[in-house]
Amino acid sequence: MIRNGPLALAFHALFIGFIVAPLAIVCVVAFTPLGYISLPTDGLSLRWFAAILDNPRFISAFWLSLALGLVSSVIATALAVPAALAVARFHFPGRDAISAFLLSPLMIPHIVLGVAFLRFFSAVNINGTFSGLVMAHVIVILPFALRLVLASATGMDPAVERAAVSLGAGRFTVFRRITLPLILPGIVSGWLLAFITSFDELTMSVFIASPSTTTLPVRMFLHIQDTIDPLVAAVSALMIAGTLLLMGALDRMVGLERLFVGKGKQ
Repeated sequence: MIRNGPLALAFHALFIGFIVAPLAIVCVVAFTPLGYISLPTDGLSLRWFAAILDNPRFISAFWLSLALGLVSSVIATALAVPAALAVARFHFPGRDAISAFLLSPLMIPHIVLGVAFLRFFSAVNINGTFSGLVMAHVIVILPFALRLVLASATGMDPAVERAAVSLGAGRFTVFRRITLPLILPGIVSGWLLAFITSFDELTMSVFIASPSTTTLPVRMFLHIQDTIDPLVAAVSALMIAGTLLLMGALDRMVGLERLFVGKGKQ
């Protein structure tokens, strides 16, 4: 086994510290008792966490973002599974073009997508609606789910499915009992990545959101434009804590290695 030397360990520690430092600062600022963002702060207070409960706009925006993320990620993953299986298993004319088309939202800036969606949704009278947000988010997050499902489908041995068919299993039984369990780590990890991407999407959502369909990132962005209080820092701290709790629960129940690469806890 090759061990990292002191210089490599120091570099890794500095790199991790550079990544984690902004999150730590946001969490510290969230506990300030002052009416403005200040670091260092004079003491600790839960004032701004309590203020979240007194701000119904943030609470409604959170539930909207949660519903939007769940619906969009489920639809995107449901579309990604058959698309990934088709691309991974079959060679047909236009296969590479279809794959590039499905992954193309990764290459287009979200501000360009936002302007395009605004123009199109306005023409068909669905701009500012929940269904319009779902459609836009599905298009944006589909590549994230597709790439992870495609990675699992590509690494699957087709001989296992052929063996099941030779023993008399039908196509649906083979998919349910053989294919689905083998690609499940890619499906779950793709769904998680798609959900996180949808929940955090800001740039595109700014263009197609309305006062009745304002997501949490858009609400935070608008709040920062109007005020300088640490309310957004408190919301961000809760989101960080929720993410850590979710990842910890998944690690205890399933195992993150098994979830993302198909190995780990048995």
